[in-house]
Amino acid sequence: MSRSAHPAGPRHADVLPEGRSAASTAPADDLNALDPKVWAHTVARDADGVVTVGGLPVTELAEEYGTPAYVLDEADFRDRARAWRTAFGADADVFYAGKAFLSRAVVRWLDEEGLNLDVCSGGELATALAAGMSAERIAFHGNNKSPEEIERAVRAGVGRIVLDSFQEIVRVAHIAQTLGKRQRVQIRITVGVEAHTHEFIATAHEDQKFGIPLAGGQAAEAVRRALQLDGLEVIGIHSHIGSQIFDMSGFEVAAHRVVGLLKDIRDEHGVELPEIDLGGGLGIAYTSDDDPREPHEIAKALTEIVTRECEAARLATPRISVEPGRAIVGPTAFTLYEVGTVKPLDGLRTYVSVDGGMSDNIRTALYDAEYSVALVSRASDAEPMLVRVVGKHCESGDIVVKDAFLPGDLAPGDLIAVPATGAYCRSMASNYNHALRPPVVSVRDGEARVIVRRETEEDLLRLDVG
Repeated sequence: MSRSAHPAGPRHADVLPEGRSAASTAPADDLNALDPKVWAHTVARDADGVVTVGGLPVTELAEEYGTPAYVLDEADFRDRARAWRTAFGADADVFYAGKAFLSRAVVRWLDEEGLNLDVCSGGELATALAAGMSAERIAFHGNNKSPEEIERAVRAGVGRIVLDSFQEIVRVAHIAQTLGKRQRVQIRITVGVEAHTHEFIATAHEDQKFGIPLAGGQAAEAVRRALQLDGLEVIGIHSHIGSQIFDMSGFEVAAHRVVGLLKDIRDEHGVELPEIDLGGGLGIAYTSDDDPREPHEIAKALTEIVTRECEAARLATPRISVEPGRAIVGPTAFTLYEVGTVKPLDGLRTYVSVDGGMSDNIRTALYDAEYSVALVSRASDAEPMLVRVVGKHCESGDIVVKDAFLPGDLAPGDLIAVPATGAYCRSMASNYNHALRPPVVSVRDGEARVIVRRETEEDLLRLDVG
């Protein structure tokens, strides 16, 4: 692996990128340091400066499994899952949001750590069932579930289906009744909360595709219709206000409005629904500027909010459910890349091209997401340079990390890693430019194993029936 230096690129005294503050672009005091907020728990540097995870050097992982690769710290995943389960205790339910990242190994870990699972497609449901998850511990989401998906879920006996529209209320009821079953359901409502997040991942304002609006009495009418159908057992209300949220005030407003609906249901129908699901969406640290809350803090805050609102409405406190996905798997993985080219642009920044890109991490292009990055195959005492880490695809927007600092002696052949890529990166990966999707390599206690293998050209050609 080459270690030769390239021509000097711009340093941190250059003009800051538009829209970025000095604080968010300032180089770390030590580029060899690894901020524990953004890296998995077992990540460290060894005596030679090589980054290790679960006791294994990334250089060995790259040699064995190639790059790019998603490297997942299994011990960290289990620790985080257990922390959420412990924080909410036996009187609440924690559903891991499978859309963040799902595989049969992950399903087995969740099962062993006592978490339930939230799926939102037939493929996710198939993965969960194939891995042995009890259907009773599965919640089935989605704004447009097909009749075939609904039938499969009802036949399997999923613990709940989250209803997302008036049409779906009738559809699920009809299918359940045809199968001679009474399906447990929650009704997803939009409560009109503007979550402080990117517009594409805010989900509780009225003008979007998810849920039934509380405004105008639509949610109340949905409950009214569902309660009249023999094929449905309405067990609660579901609300999800968005993703990558740090401010708990949105949950407070949402809980107030959901409990208000529960009170109206009690007053009109004489029924106190036993459950309330507040969704997920709690943020993680992608950079050192992010400051996420710990699970026990979140559990305490949400429990107090719901209890207070129910006491004010003279309702029994319902059983709370939450759906962390990113908050569990996001910090547990990093993406390992090999540097291909280093291109200084005088007076601007240095472009560092890696052997992956938007095919393995679309979030930067899609959400303007920010990430950290580090040189991981060695330590370096070189001066920092301002870089943009980009991929190998035919798009100017093929950006992995918009602006960061890496050592000025970075060279082709070096390994760099982008932390906090456990959520949504593999789930949203594509074959753009016929790229092969990377493997997911799980590491624990000095041992590595592939839990999702790398795609091959044979995989691509097998689908092309030509």
